[in-house]
Amino acid sequence: MSNPLISVILPTHNNSSTIKEAITSIINQTYKNLEIVIVDDKSTDDTREIVKNMQEENPNKKILYYLLPFDDPARFNKRGRNINAGYSARNYGLERVSGEWVTFQDADDVSFLNRIEWQYKFAQKYNSIHICTNAIFLKKEWSEKKFDVEKYLADNPDHITNSEELYKMAKKAKGIIIPFLGKLNSKIPFGLKTSRVINKLFFGNLDPYPAAANSPLFKKEIFKKVKFRQTQYRIWPSFVGRGADRDFNFQIAETFKNSVVIKAPLYMWRQDPNKFNFKEFEKYII
Repeated sequence: MSNPLISVILPTHNNSSTIKEAITSIINQTYKNLEIVIVDDKSTDDTREIVKNMQEENPNKKILYYLLPFDDPARFNKRGRNINAGYSARNYGLERVSGEWVTFQDADDVSFLNRIEWQYKFAQKYNSIHICTNAIFLKKEWSEKKFDVEKYLADNPDHITNSEELYKMAKKAKGIIIPFLGKLNSKIPFGLKTSRVINKLFFGNLDPYPAAANSPLFKKEIFKKVKFRQTQYRIWPSFVGRGADRDFNFQIAETFKNSVVIKAPLYMWRQDPNKFNFKEFEKYII
């Protein structure tokens, strides 16, 4: 198996309390040919200093830092909710990566140490240009662990969704009128799209992308046709107005028809651990 450079884009905004753990989980990946591209979305805490220290402590690792040079005027909706979080930073990072393959790491989450190795293995096995795996909630003791993928898939052989199924899901998740609107879609206010009387015209089913949509592995060439979009341009947004990751992954699945989902959880979201049953996964932690 070849060993191409994989770029890991890490957007951040005031994540000084968690970013070191996030970066460490990438530095210590079992897949070694990586570059880490940090895109700082106007942090006002000491994020920059933490990144600088990590660069100095890891001189043999390629850790790049960029300050996002612009702001998003449509970041907040009328209620003050951040509906465009991270999409600009992801696009900015994608324009600066050197890797043949790209993935993301959120600054408040953690990856199992063999996440990227297995995502790339899956890409090779299924000859796919777009791989998504799953996620569980973060348990502190697991932040420097690996996940036993072989054992998990032996126990759960049906946890794979192929490109044809994902293409059909993308079609079902698209609103009835969307295929006929073209560029007019972006001219219609998002609040109008979600109104009770007509929302079915703009939203199909509201099922999420069937994996951890924030941490796909994909060929960089995808970015020539597919980008993260502002809310009003999204074909697959969430009903509350975010859904940048959902839109991005369904967009790839429909455009290229070469996506695969393997539901092995290789990523950990920082959520309330009391809301999650960890026992069923303990036997897979190594």
